[in-house]
Amino acid sequence: MAKYIQYQADSGAQTVQIFDSWATELSPVDFEEFSLPYLKQIVDTVKQSHPNLPLILYASGSGGLLERLALTGVDVVSLDWSVDMAEGRKRLGPDVAVQGNVDPGVLFGSKEFITNRIYDVVKKAGKGKHILNLGHGIVVGTPEENVAHFFEVAKGIRY
Repeated sequence: MAKYIQYQADSGAQTVQIFDSWATELSPVDFEEFSLPYLKQIVDTVKQSHPNLPLILYASGSGGLLERLALTGVDVVSLDWSVDMAEGRKRLGPDVAVQGNVDPGVLFGSKEFITNRIYDVVKKAGKGKHILNLGHGIVVGTPEENVAHFFEVAKGIRY
């Protein structure tokens, strides 16, 4: 995995997101034993050759592991929509950047509803060190015009 991320960086990637799809299948103690050391190894290896490459870590359903995810040494911890952004920010502290975490289901709502939820997440994330994003991928059947609205609102936000 580290070699692949290094290859991506060498090929022009400006940031890389690591997806740990199995992290939340483990208890916190098992995550510490069976996942955390390997995630740290990936991050440490990449940072040796590409110290300025921002690394993001995403593990869906990871509310019980947030503090442990930050221990990997990544630059950004991505939160899914099941974690309140204010709580996630508090638990991770001001030095860890966060990404997320608008519920993808919001995109089935009205434009006003979408806008309100975007601003709620941004407000809870606080000033700086936040990448606005969905808390997971776009759901099949999501109205494209609502996705476009999400991006238009996001582009207009100034921290």
